[in-house]
Amino acid sequence: MTRYARRTRRTLQVAGAGAAALLALSACSSGSGSSSKPDSSASAKDTSKLSGTVTVFAAASLKESFTTLGKEFEKAHPGTKVTFSFGGSDTLAASITGGAPADVFAAASPKTMAIVTDKKDAVGTPSTFVRNQLEIATLPGNPDKVASLKDLTKSGLKVVLCDKTVPCGAAAQKALDAGSLKLTPVSYEQDVKSALTKVELKEADAAVVYKTDVKAAGDKVEGVEFPESAKVINDYPIALLKDAPNAAAAKAFIELVQSAEGQKVLTAAGFLQP
Repeated sequence: MTRYARRTRRTLQVAGAGAAALLALSACSSGSGSSSKPDSSASAKDTSKLSGTVTVFAAASLKESFTTLGKEFEKAHPGTKVTFSFGGSDTLAASITGGAPADVFAAASPKTMAIVTDKKDAVGTPSTFVRNQLEIATLPGNPDKVASLKDLTKSGLKVVLCDKTVPCGAAAQKALDAGSLKLTPVSYEQDVKSALTKVELKEADAAVVYKTDVKAAGDKVEGVEFPESAKVINDYPIALLKDAPNAAAAKAFIELVQSAEGQKVLTAAGFLQP
């Protein structure tokens, strides 16, 4: 072998050793980097590990918007299912304090939420996530020419109200009191959807419900605004329940409701910002 060939071979050997060293260093550095990556991916996994059923007790007026949010939640967290029990807030509160298994309570007034918090059945302090305002729902085309709250007191007009124990009923009574008006309805309903249905089925000429319910009903009813409603706007509080069977998923659902995405769904339904 010539002197030139030996020199070339030695140079290649040195270069090979250097490359091997660089590869080793690279492997070490990537190994140490990957040791921090599992932590971040583990935390990401923790968020996506949500599973099981989330049971939400919610005011009847939240039906459309919460159903939409429930579907969004299930899509974002495969393996979860959101089930709802919609109704009058007072009835739902009584069920919760009576031991009904639920994870989240969303009420249509602080007063009905207090039924639960007074019994220490909620975790932490409930937070207001939306507000709602009353509106008169009349038959399509408003054949009775209802233009004010006072018009509901006309003789022969069949009007439906929510029961006074229900937030929409309590608010309606406050509005009537503010206008010094007396009204005897043909029926008191246990939740706002039941009151609205009476008009939709033409069993009543008008009902005092929420703006959100009038909007959800579409062309089945016609809405009439009245100034007294501005004095009785209802705050809607939401809370995690003390014995929530699925607390982790329940917290995530509450976060969705309070998020920009959740607020977008709620305001599109006619709710007011908290």
